[in-house]
Amino acid sequence: MTFGTSLDRATALVVGANGGIGLGFVKQLLGDRRFERVYGTYRRPSTATNLLALADHDPHLTPLCLDITDEAAIAAVIDQIRTQSPQLQLALYCVGLLHDASLQPEKSLAQIQPDHLLRSFQVNALGAALLAKHLLPLLKHDRPSVYAAISAKVGSIGDNQLGGWYGYRAAKAALNMLIKTAALEYARKSPQTILTLLHPGTTDTPFSEPFQRGVPPAKLFPVDRTVTQLMTVIDGLEPGQSGSFLNWDGQPLPW
Repeated sequence: MTFGTSLDRATALVVGANGGIGLGFVKQLLGDRRFERVYGTYRRPSTATNLLALADHDPHLTPLCLDITDEAAIAAVIDQIRTQSPQLQLALYCVGLLHDASLQPEKSLAQIQPDHLLRSFQVNALGAALLAKHLLPLLKHDRPSVYAAISAKVGSIGDNQLGGWYGYRAAKAALNMLIKTAALEYARKSPQTILTLLHPGTTDTPFSEPFQRGVPPAKLFPVDRTVTQLMTVIDGLEPGQSGSFLNWDGQPLPW
């Protein structure tokens, strides 16, 4: 039985729901009759205006403020969810950091800065592992559940043919190992839970905008298409696929 066929009156958590793929997931899940409650996290209200406006008009959405690099905050948010929803069927980690005003992907070893590397690891990898740590009580129940983290093909060591992007590549490779390892532990403690890593493809968001030049139009996906494709992969997951690293079309990717 696939995961999607088990869903009914389900509850979902989207971490990093304030924009891009995360907000796209929130919108799709709210329109999916299999889900009756969606929790969406954001870091700052100033960057979550669309999410908060959506919550004002849809009682099925609960926005929660969360800094994913703060373990105490993660624990507090999970406790808050548990008081309202004793179970989660789906959890999505959609947080990612590639660039901002002070950080850009490195093109050479000379550009590596320790503080930038640490920041990338905190957001892209450590947050997902801490979430897996605290999610267990909500995902461990008698119904199938999924924890999916948005990874990236550039985090594949076997596929790395171009080099560069040291921090982001390494952080996504670390994310892959953390979730793969967590999947083995979950298999013992919560055998109904599937953990997976998903490559969304290049999606037309501010996250990828500076790096879209040279991407063929057919390979630059609108957010709605990305989310639909990834949700199709999630719906089709089977228990034996826990710990997998999958492309947006459901095909396995090399580690």
